[in-house]
Amino acid sequence: MKAQLKPRINLEDRTALETVIPLDTPFIVFVDPASSCNFKCTFCPTGHRDMIAETGRYQGAMKYDVFTKVIDDLGAFEKPIKVLRLYKDGEPFLNKRFADMVRYAKSKDYIEYIDTTTNGTFLTPDRIGPVLEAGIDKINISVDGMTVEQYMQFTGFKFDFPKFIENVKWIYENKGNTEISIKIPGELITEDQKQEFFDTFGDYCDRIFIENFAPCWPEFDIEKHTGVKITKGIYQQEIGSTDTCPYIFYGCSVNADGLVSSCFLDWGRKLIIGDARIQSMQEIWNSDKMNALRLQHLEGRRCENQTCGNCGQLTHCLPDSIDAHRPMLLEKFKQMVKLDPSVRAPGGTRIPAPIAAE
Repeated sequence: MKAQLKPRINLEDRTALETVIPLDTPFIVFVDPASSCNFKCTFCPTGHRDMIAETGRYQGAMKYDVFTKVIDDLGAFEKPIKVLRLYKDGEPFLNKRFADMVRYAKSKDYIEYIDTTTNGTFLTPDRIGPVLEAGIDKINISVDGMTVEQYMQFTGFKFDFPKFIENVKWIYENKGNTEISIKIPGELITEDQKQEFFDTFGDYCDRIFIENFAPCWPEFDIEKHTGVKITKGIYQQEIGSTDTCPYIFYGCSVNADGLVSSCFLDWGRKLIIGDARIQSMQEIWNSDKMNALRLQHLEGRRCENQTCGNCGQLTHCLPDSIDAHRPMLLEKFKQMVKLDPSVRAPGGTRIPAPIAAE
């Protein structure tokens, strides 16, 4: 097998966050090319159409002018953005201008790295070729079964699995400098199929991994929706306990309609901190709403927050922890950040959907 047996995120050589936060410039910015998905996965909130309808969130593709404004805004930060992550709630390739988005962002010298994650439906040469040519740095490909029947069972989609394998091989042969990562939730396949997964894809990607399901989305009971009992972390690690979310200190997420969430797991739109269509990204990053949420976590009041208090990301998926440094960081934060005491942290009420983007 040519590929490294390695998770899609880098667990080694990570920055000691306690030495750099508060950050003037986010390390990671998520931008969602499309909030909708053609799959109806049981293990993902977006796959539950009724639940998404109840949130009132916009379902569709991001307008290109909204995207370019966000990218232009990122140039105002003091330092470059380390990672632009072009995915969040939906399938990125549902946005027909996805290649243009990658090309535009790659033209900016203040964005160091661009990646995405896809369910693989649209990875045909005519769709993925322009994205590779645009210079995307990494593509994470999610595999959701090893047979057409398994795909139908877990995603509700009649997936052409043999054609998908052909497309993956084409991508690997034509990827240039793009890194290809392939992963699958182990709960979707049998023990025998795990070796079949490695045999099928191991020579056609740069890294490959069998993950676990994780209760990462707040207020979404993945065990209830899948019938799977979760006993390990997403990267096969032991389940831990974390009180302070590090993500809100080094990243934020732009939803497909332009509303900005403090967290990439905000599927219900309860952690909205701004609107990139009418505010600058720098203004939103330093906003009282964002800082009120950070302060809430540093003061040990995370569980007062309806959304953050029910987040399994902190127990099952977290690569970093700043818990041991919280007293020091709290004092540092109070000295460096001037916060309006009347502003409350987001986390309990859904934000009404804006006028739908075209």
